[in-house]
Amino acid sequence: MAKLWGGRFDGKNEAWIDAFGASIPFDQQLAVQDITGSLAHVKMLGETGIITKEEAQQITVGLNILAEKAAKDELTFTIENEDIHLNLEKMLHDEIGPVAGKLHTARSRNDQVATDMHLYLKEHLNEIIEKVQHFRAVLVNKAEEHVETIMPGYTHLQHAQPISFGHHLMAYYGMLTRDQSRLEESMKRVDISPLGCAALAGTTFPIDRQMTADKLGFADLYMNSLDGVSDRDFILEFLSNSSILMMHLSRFCEEIILWCSHEFKFVELTDTFSTGSSIMPQKKNPDMAELIRGKSGRVFGDLVGLLTVIKGLPLAYNKDLQEDKEGMFDTVHTVATSLDIMAGMIDTMKVHTQTMHDATEKDFSNATELADYLAAKGIPFRQAHEIVGKLVLACTQKGIYLQDVPLEEYQAINSIIEEDIYDTLASKTAVIRRHSLGGTGFDQVKKQIQLAKTAL
Repeated sequence: MAKLWGGRFDGKNEAWIDAFGASIPFDQQLAVQDITGSLAHVKMLGETGIITKEEAQQITVGLNILAEKAAKDELTFTIENEDIHLNLEKMLHDEIGPVAGKLHTARSRNDQVATDMHLYLKEHLNEIIEKVQHFRAVLVNKAEEHVETIMPGYTHLQHAQPISFGHHLMAYYGMLTRDQSRLEESMKRVDISPLGCAALAGTTFPIDRQMTADKLGFADLYMNSLDGVSDRDFILEFLSNSSILMMHLSRFCEEIILWCSHEFKFVELTDTFSTGSSIMPQKKNPDMAELIRGKSGRVFGDLVGLLTVIKGLPLAYNKDLQEDKEGMFDTVHTVATSLDIMAGMIDTMKVHTQTMHDATEKDFSNATELADYLAAKGIPFRQAHEIVGKLVLACTQKGIYLQDVPLEEYQAINSIIEEDIYDTLASKTAVIRRHSLGGTGFDQVKKQIQLAKTAL
């Protein structure tokens, strides 16, 4: 089969080399975007008189036929035509004849593919932003249900201080809010049109780049043709932001996996988001959470892969840039699916509130309360810290907890300690009393939730 660019060549094509160089196995995902870009381009060609309006109309009819076939998944792609652009051009030629060859006037595959990817990422970035927004709403709703659910707060994966489970969930809301902000802000770099930059130097034809940008709904234009065809920063930024987002999901999944374990028993996932074992009939595994934790590595790899591809490229376009697409497609799919799974998993998750609360009663997470109690009575905090530390040591040796120490023993340590110490040591009291802005006190958690609802 003769190549559409084959006039310069007289050698025989090797099928296995064609297969190695072809991108159509994956860039066929850009069919709709490629047709959309071509429709804008041909309209501009007709309006500016670069081709006749009759020719533009013929080409438009043919492109619309291809668009209808694409919508029905009726297009057949071939390795011989190597990429999405040449495949569609060949199909257009089959539909309308030689006039199809005029479509490529005043453009190159270089600005064409860049335009396709801007269009693709703009569409899917908006979808991902909507999914992040939905997951944020799920977190807020679940947090509102559990403002007064008490759980251990951890540092170093050791019991630290009792907190509201709603407060814990709202921490992830904060992460996801920053993720959404980064994705939204990055849209400015996605929403730029490279169409008309041609191969690298622009074109001698009197094109109207603003017309095609407007037709395609782009907010801005590349002002340098070299930059327009070689820029992949907008994909790198998406991959970077997606990596941070997936890191947040992975952290959350790690906690969910721990909470589902026999040792914690804090939560239980529904059967929809769990799987069993082929050999151990008792197992209920949090596999969806584990998969998301694992899939974060795919997205990190997509980012590092594209950074490595681009780091040594001279201007402008190089064939290396064919490697920019699969990672982008993979990340879009991985992030979108992971967000859907996370939202469903958290929305339907059963929380064992009593188990969570009990975990704060048989530990020393109230030690800070005792130190603060002494400090409020006038004892320097460092001295109070030492007193409590020694008391905790004594309790561990006796196998008791701070709330089990008799009042006379407390008063033997310091006479300022009164009966109210036991209320102070209660985990619920410890949580309620933390009224500082952004703290875990119920009033502060409710304030966080109200602010989040307003923002959403």
